[in-house]
Amino acid sequence: MKLPQTIIEHVFNKIGNYSKILVGFSGGVDSTVLLHALYQIKKHQQPFLEVRAIHIHHGLNSKADAWEAHCSSLCAQWEIPFICTHVTVDSTNSGVEAAAREARYQAYRDALLEDEIIVTAQHLDDQAETFLLALKRGSGPAGLSSMPELSTFNGHYGQTCLLRPLLAISRDDLETYANEEQLPWVEDDSNQDDRYDRNFLRLNIMPVLAQRWPHFAKAVSRSAALCAEQENLLDELLQDALEDMMDYRGGLFIDALQPCSSAKRNALLRRWIGLHQLPMPPFNQLHRIWQEVALARQDAEPICQLGHIDIRRYQGALWVVRRINQLLGQQYAWHYPDPFILPEALGIIEVIADEGQIRPPLPTEKVTVRFGLQGTLKIVGRMHSRSSKKIWQELGIPPWMRERVPLIYYNEQLITAIGCFITPEGLADDDKLGIAFHWVKFDEYRFNQ
Repeated sequence: MKLPQTIIEHVFNKIGNYSKILVGFSGGVDSTVLLHALYQIKKHQQPFLEVRAIHIHHGLNSKADAWEAHCSSLCAQWEIPFICTHVTVDSTNSGVEAAAREARYQAYRDALLEDEIIVTAQHLDDQAETFLLALKRGSGPAGLSSMPELSTFNGHYGQTCLLRPLLAISRDDLETYANEEQLPWVEDDSNQDDRYDRNFLRLNIMPVLAQRWPHFAKAVSRSAALCAEQENLLDELLQDALEDMMDYRGGLFIDALQPCSSAKRNALLRRWIGLHQLPMPPFNQLHRIWQEVALARQDAEPICQLGHIDIRRYQGALWVVRRINQLLGQQYAWHYPDPFILPEALGIIEVIADEGQIRPPLPTEKVTVRFGLQGTLKIVGRMHSRSSKKIWQELGIPPWMRERVPLIYYNEQLITAIGCFITPEGLADDDKLGIAFHWVKFDEYRFNQ
């Protein structure tokens, strides 16, 4: 069997029963081979497979427009639906590479359809580079596990999967495939800039290692798999203890961690952070979380920044808080009763008929979703009006959540803060069936998934 057919069969086996696929398509050789393999699978083996391609325009290279045009043209040739998302790379709190990756993955989250998985083209050499970068950072077994072939991923319609079907295939084999199939691809000239750590490894270190030890990348991949196996074992051993230490909303009780040895505490902190689908923090960041956040003085409001998220303390627990753009004062028209996709990947609002206490809107009332409760108001269950700050405090809503809770308005009348309270104007009559608004959050932790 020729190499291209071998790789196509390999991808076919990895895809399994997934029927809706979104491919991260940069136009480089790796993602071009992956997309072509899926095109061949759809054409010859699985005609009902739904494949879409997404290209991320980072705006960092003068050739970015040409790359977009190339990808669009190739997808048109293969009759694959193509979308391009322009993103802004904010490297204020991290390096350009990390910021670009986060912007890219956020675009994937925004683009995913219901029951669709995201598939990306990282390969064997990428895995070896990831392992060495983790080694350089002083990572433990979790970091050295590198990239999993299959992992959970949050999209607009809830939790789905991120699949990397090429992790066992070398860069050389992918280039051979592309050449034999006469596939066109683009070359990112920034890949030749060895000021970036990954490029430095790929250009200067990996060739030397491969020349001395031709199977070095495969050996590294085996080591990464063994590290992942050890981490999976620890997950099993610590899961019950971690669940007992957590608030139902995902907070981690500080008092429960106090008696633990530093080794066990760090292992629990890593797993707690991992539940939120975040990279494992290195030892020095775990030390900061414990010393600067958990053990900060009682009147402090400590924050530890980890990439695009913050670790915060509230009511005796640690919390993972994703940073988002300002929502205060924003309002969005809702085509009620269709599901409403919230901004900033906050989730979806669904209407549940005949199962709640909220009156449905009148035909003449426009429904909007807003953020940022202000002023004084009265809510059901309270005798007197209260300030918005007092209401949030009484309900135990953490400060960072107060701007994120969706507020439903009928015309200019506040009806409900979803999951928190209803106003008297939003209450259904006793003799009538009401509705409920269900907020499906995408960044809540999940056990056993």
